[in-house]
Amino acid sequence: MGAIKIGPYELKSRLIVGTGKYASFEQMARALEATGADMVTVAVRRVNLDRNSESLLDHVDPKKYLLLPNTAGCYTKDEAVRTARLAREAGLSNLVKLEVIGDPVTLFPDVIGLLEATEQLVKEGFVVMPYTNDDPIMAKRLEDAGAACVMPLASPIGSGQGILNRMNVRFILDKVKVPVIVDAGVGTASDAAIAMELGADGVLMNTAIAAAKDPVKMAEAMKHAVAAGRLAYEAGRMDKKLHANASSPVAGLVGAIE
Repeated sequence: MGAIKIGPYELKSRLIVGTGKYASFEQMARALEATGADMVTVAVRRVNLDRNSESLLDHVDPKKYLLLPNTAGCYTKDEAVRTARLAREAGLSNLVKLEVIGDPVTLFPDVIGLLEATEQLVKEGFVVMPYTNDDPIMAKRLEDAGAACVMPLASPIGSGQGILNRMNVRFILDKVKVPVIVDAGVGTASDAAIAMELGADGVLMNTAIAAAKDPVKMAEAMKHAVAAGRLAYEAGRMDKKLHANASSPVAGLVGAIE
C-alpha cells in the first residue's frame, strides 16, 4: 500500500485517528491499537498538559504514535496560532492540525483565517495540516502557502454522513500535489473505503470510531477499509458500462452462434 509522507514525516498507515469522545482512556487506548495508526490527534485546548495529574497523554505512547496537536475550538487566526505555539512549547510536536472554525453550528472552517494562520505558522517552522472545506481553489492556495497537506471535509464534523461531494474531492486531487487527507464526516467503514477509492492519500476520523457501539471493532473495521480502498484505487477499477457484459466467454459454448 505504500507509505504517506507529510512534510518530513513518513506514515505507514494511511489512517489518522483522534483521541476524543471515548468512554474511558482505556477504551481509547484499545481502539487506537486496533486501528494500526501511526499518527493520532490531540486537541490542545481540551487536554490536560499538567503531567502531575492523569492526562490523555498518559495513555498515548509517543514512542509508538506520532502526536498531531490540533487547534480544535479556535475561532480566530490568533487563537489558532497561539494554540499551536503552546503545543510546541509543551513538547508535543511541531506538527499542527490547523482548525480555524467560522461557524459554531456547522463547524465549517473560516478559510480566510485558516489561510492566514497557515502562512504564519509555516514561517515559524510548523508542519501545517489544515482542515478546510472541499473547495479546490482554497486547497491550492493552502498548498501555495506551504501546507504539508490539505484536509478537506467529507461532510460536517461528527455528522457521520460520509462523502457528500465526491466530485470536489476529485477536483482537489487534480489541483494539488501535496497529500489530500479526507477529514470529518466519515461514519462507517464504507465511507473510508470510498474516500480511498477516489484517490485520497489518507483519512482522518474520530467520532466514527469513538461513537460506535463497539469502538474497538469499528477501529479494526476502519483499518481494513482504508487498506482495501487504497488497494482498489491502486488496482484501478473496471470501466462502468450501461449494459450487461457476461463474465464468461461465449466462444466455444454448445449452441453458440459462430
